[in-house]
Amino acid sequence: MTEPQQARIVELRPRRSTARAALVSLRPRQWSKNLLLFAGIVFAAKLGDPVRWAEAAAIFAAYCAASSAAYLVNDLRDAVDDRLHPVKRDRPIARGELQPETALLLAAALAAGALAISAALGFASLLFLLGFIALQLAYSLGLKRVVLIDVALIAGLFVIRAAAGAEAVDVRISPWLFVCTALLALFLGLAKRRGELMLVHADETPGRAVLGGYSLRLVDRLLWLVAAATAAVYAVYAVTAHSPWMALTVPFVVVGVGRYLVLVHRHDLGEEPEHLLVADRVILGCVAAWAAVSAVVLATT
Repeated sequence: MTEPQQARIVELRPRRSTARAALVSLRPRQWSKNLLLFAGIVFAAKLGDPVRWAEAAAIFAAYCAASSAAYLVNDLRDAVDDRLHPVKRDRPIARGELQPETALLLAAALAAGALAISAALGFASLLFLLGFIALQLAYSLGLKRVVLIDVALIAGLFVIRAAAGAEAVDVRISPWLFVCTALLALFLGLAKRRGELMLVHADETPGRAVLGGYSLRLVDRLLWLVAAATAAVYAVYAVTAHSPWMALTVPFVVVGVGRYLVLVHRHDLGEEPEHLLVADRVILGCVAAWAAVSAVVLATT
């Protein structure tokens, strides 16, 4: 006789209050992506200008609000699928902790606030934010289910952030940095897809429809290609920047990207880049060293 099959026990999290559920749905951890909006003031060496810092902070707040509005719309649309996902089923809307009507009102208020802030910074800033919101909606409403277009859109959103940050403070930064931004975003997006593939395969649970168009072999090849391109393009930027001393930052970028690849391949991480980027000590060390060296070079040359 066979031993009786043991029942699988699933620990349910306590139900969150509406206010707590709303805050979680805004995904504040992912606001770190919007730190890219400060790239313009940093790389234009305008660190001592308080007016530009105020403008950069304002556009940062606008994009955090717009991003959170997009996350709410995305979670509303994907609630049914999220309930079948081993991680996303804990999202407040999927769990019924945040009602759709409340989520829509909150999304509308956040979008309106973001548009008001960007309009105050100028017509060009408003256009950038409108483009950002349009891409976010296009992604949530269908394009995230199209293979490769999904990660290309993610890269486009990061480029808009970088350009919008420069526009808000009225500075110009090297086009090479925009290319680096796009490539790094592609790298993180592909790593996220790999993490999702591994999670779905391990748990034998349904995944998002777009994953059916990817394979580990394809994603791994693209990851190595984009990682190499990211390091190469950043090296070109560094050696052609206004100060040749920026070349000192290249090793930190190479090591950081390489470390991320190791974590993705050896430990099947990558599905939550906003967590991985701040949890690994080696990556944090590379980011800190890169920022410190860049600050010194930009301030003294």
